[in-house]
Amino acid sequence: MTRDLALLPKGHLHLHFEASMRPATLRDIAAEADEPVPSWADFADFTDFEAAYGDVLRLIRRPDQLERIMTEMADDAQADGVVYVEVTLAPVLHAHLFGDDAQAALDFLLAAAKREEDRTGVVIRAMIASARTVAVELAVADARLAAAYAGRGVVAYGLHADERGFPAAPFLEAFEIARDAGLLITPHAGELVGPESVREAVEVLHADRILHGVRVIEDPELTAEVARLGVTLDVCPSSNVVLHVVPDLEHHPLPALLAAGVSCSINADDPIQFGPDVLEEYELARERLGLTDEQLAGCARASITASGAPEDVRTRALADIDAWLA
Repeated sequence: MTRDLALLPKGHLHLHFEASMRPATLRDIAAEADEPVPSWADFADFTDFEAAYGDVLRLIRRPDQLERIMTEMADDAQADGVVYVEVTLAPVLHAHLFGDDAQAALDFLLAAAKREEDRTGVVIRAMIASARTVAVELAVADARLAAAYAGRGVVAYGLHADERGFPAAPFLEAFEIARDAGLLITPHAGELVGPESVREAVEVLHADRILHGVRVIEDPELTAEVARLGVTLDVCPSSNVVLHVVPDLEHHPLPALLAAGVSCSINADDPIQFGPDVLEEYELARERLGLTDEQLAGCARASITASGAPEDVRTRALADIDAWLA
């Protein structure tokens, strides 16, 4: 029996808001801006990817375009069998659309998320993330904003951008502010930098989840520690291939991580740039990585139990995952 992965209830925990944009939407907003449509066949490295992301951001020039992205994100989640999205937001990126007011940008985005949740039934919560390449003071401001919205749509605080030369430890104050507010600690680590980046996230930041984290597999002792602690890795297989973290999908460490007892969720990261949506990532994990339905259901469970989803959503989703597998 081949179970339909679209019917497997799942959370989507590693999704950057702007990069959830559909290709047709990218074409439309480029036309509205009278700019060429950004295109990319490959990325030479992460710096090339970041520049391309900036090209997408620069095309977003009106609040209604943010609303369109949120609407389509919810529709796509529903079609993929996603019951809960923990979308990464960086309100500072859109503050210029709201009088240089990041809080106003966050209010707008959270209101749009609530409307889409009410419309589709897909529960949407936010992770506020800071760039590790900015001044610590700016990250602290982001963390204070996230903390002010704990329980009001924001459930996590993270750190993203280029790990190389930008360790997470200097941002400890920001993470302490978030933790004191009851937010999940969800930094990127173990993508461009090896196991030492994961160790820093675990031992210094005391991460609840790690976005990516796949290079922990290079250190068996640390891999075992991550498994023992129950830290979930929000894994994005196609992203790791496109950004040259792994040479190809068949060499992705997700099966080895699961075999080592590490909790992993499956995610799309930046679909507009990497291609697959989250359902396609599950299908690739089945077809190319050889994951069994039991393993795929385990990843779906991790995407719920490690999330900031409300308790009733968690209870219902976990029961429905068991029913899918039965």
